[in-house]
Amino acid sequence: MARVAALVAAAGSVAVAPAAAEPLFPGGPDIPGVPSVVPTASPCPVVEARACMRLSTNEAWLVDNGRVVFGPTPISHGMAGFETPPAVTRISFKREFHWSTMHDAPMRWATFFNGDMAFHVGPVTSKSHGCVRMTEDGAHRFFDYLNPGDITQVIP
Repeated sequence: MARVAALVAAAGSVAVAPAAAEPLFPGGPDIPGVPSVVPTASPCPVVEARACMRLSTNEAWLVDNGRVVFGPTPISHGMAGFETPPAVTRISFKREFHWSTMHDAPMRWATFFNGDMAFHVGPVTSKSHGCVRMTEDGAHRFFDYLNPGDITQVIP
């Protein structure tokens, strides 16, 4: 214990400074211990799209001018005979609490696109009748971010 105290006393006058590094976002936040998040490019080719879904990987993103702002978030989509088609569409309307009269089921955080299809909370482990099922967090973020008229893109 005396040795440790002597070493601490001897080193006590030495100041240790963190290593300087170029920030990933010049002028942006630089919080020690928190990894920086670098926005990635959207996998959807339509730059104006504010939502992007890739059916082959069951993932969706929110996008601003071609850059991802949220995601990927897990999704499920339409089963055989009720496929969610690849398309570029617009958000038509949204409802925080929607009841599907077609399937007699709740659709929390429903954001409608491509006719009667919507992003909404649902099990991402099973296929739907064409809607895009999302986790609670994913559906809520899509609901808050997207507005009627916004462009969405579904890619294979």
